Amino acid sequence: MSEDVLIPKMTRINKSKRKIRIPLLNFVIVIFAVLLLIGATFLNIDIKHYIIPADIFSNKNLHIDDFIFSFYLIPQIPIVMFICSTLGKRMALTSVILYILTGLAFFPIFALGGGIRYIFEYGFGYLLAYIPATVIAGNLLGRKYSFPDMIKAVVAGVLTIHIIGILYMSLIALLKHSGTGFITGWIAAQSGLKIIYDLIASFILVLIGKYLNKMLTFILE
Repeated sequence: MSEDVLIPKMTRINKSKRKIRIPLLNFVIVIFAVLLLIGATFLNIDIKHYIIPADIFSNKNLHIDDFIFSFYLIPQIPIVMFICSTLGKRMALTSVILYILTGLAFFPIFALGGGIRYIFEYGFGYLLAYIPATVIAGNLLGRKYSFPDMIKAVVAGVLTIHIIGILYMSLIALLKHSGTGFITGWIAAQSGLKIIYDLIASFILVLIGKYLNKMLTFILE
């Protein structure tokens, strides 16, 4: 058999091996991203910083603890942005959808459990918003990963999650006849100062994801 026949056959074999290997590697990466999201769900980062109490001039019984603000940050939104910047839009979107579907399939991987009934939880809108946020941030990042694009992607992604989360929570609160005090308190707790922390942490992780994306692109190609 001549060499000009053998070479095309070897080429086809190598291509077939690549087609088998790369999807398997993609699957492993997506599963790892889902596990990363699950881990971030149950990770509480205690953030403390100094504040000036509003009643500093009128209250004479202030203690040192009154000047310290303690905030527990669940870094799931920054992790979503990290996955988006590291894996790209398609694989990140697959990871996010798989995470949500797994949680709705009675696996207690959400903050308050899991199951199909979770769609009636106040915070489910934030999870659901990961899907459009990943698409928007992924489109803004593209392949350039320029500094302005990263800022736009972080701002658009984080705000998309919080806006949809607030709207969804308000809808559930109205259906459950919750008062306006509950709604404003929820917004202050989930989308008040947390937005600032989410923006800062997301940008740092997107910057890290930029370089990891280059490594993954090299490996997958």
